[in-house]
Amino acid sequence: MHDLIILFEQTPHYIYGVVTILGLLIGSFLNVVIYRLPVMMIREWQAECADSFPDANIKVERDRFNLFLPRSRCPSCNHLIGSSENIPVISWLFQKGRCKHCACKISIRYPGIELLTALLSLVVAYVVPFGWPLLFALLLTWVLISLTFIDFDTMLLPDQLTLPLLWLGLLINVSGTFTDLNSAVLGATFGYLTLWSIYWVFKLLTGKEGMGYGDFKLLAALGAWFGWQALPLIIILSSFAGAIIGIAIILVSDDKKSRPMPFGPYLAIAGWVFLVYGDALSRFYYSLVL
Repeated sequence: MHDLIILFEQTPHYIYGVVTILGLLIGSFLNVVIYRLPVMMIREWQAECADSFPDANIKVERDRFNLFLPRSRCPSCNHLIGSSENIPVISWLFQKGRCKHCACKISIRYPGIELLTALLSLVVAYVVPFGWPLLFALLLTWVLISLTFIDFDTMLLPDQLTLPLLWLGLLINVSGTFTDLNSAVLGATFGYLTLWSIYWVFKLLTGKEGMGYGDFKLLAALGAWFGWQALPLIIILSSFAGAIIGIAIILVSDDKKSRPMPFGPYLAIAGWVFLVYGDALSRFYYSLVL
């Protein structure tokens, strides 16, 4: 491991290439996670409701469905996706964005997420030193990408992702990877309580729910990774991201009706920005407020 670290430090372009290719492969897997994890959650809820209320005749899908089975198929013709059709980005380009079997259009979002994952992974590799911190930073990046698109699609932030992220943040900071353990524990606590308090104040004043509990857990996870000192800046960054993206969506959308918008993607964006530029942003922010 020591020799490998020296090699990558002396020739960083190797690690950049490896991380970019890995990012493309992971991005392909994230496409599966983004689509399948919410479906798995819904099926689990249906099964629990069916067990609790047997007289309701709730339909439950009994076929095996997880992140690995069944194999991916074309949603139009049910054609099994072969290995040659599943090469990140390249297969989509060679097939001109269409199914090889029925010529049905394949969404550009799939190669888009693969490219996005590769790009963000490359940026992280450029900023974070090679070693365990880089591995953890890449894991955080990949989970945040998954959470962003799942929340945009379904307004859900799965506990299967947010809670492991929270506990991993505390665990890696036992050795002070990104912050000291005391700051991590306080960050998790204050991160959760901050949005929880806003939720209840808003609900008491308006009678409506302004956000979900998944948002509390995600901010708690980011607090566990970066410490309580990062929370004000992450909240400010997420608000800016939400305002900019929200306005952009309204401008390009044909439907101008007011619709609920998820807050999780903007927290995820803010968390990733802090991961990469946190030190510089913190110095700038605290130079303004102090």
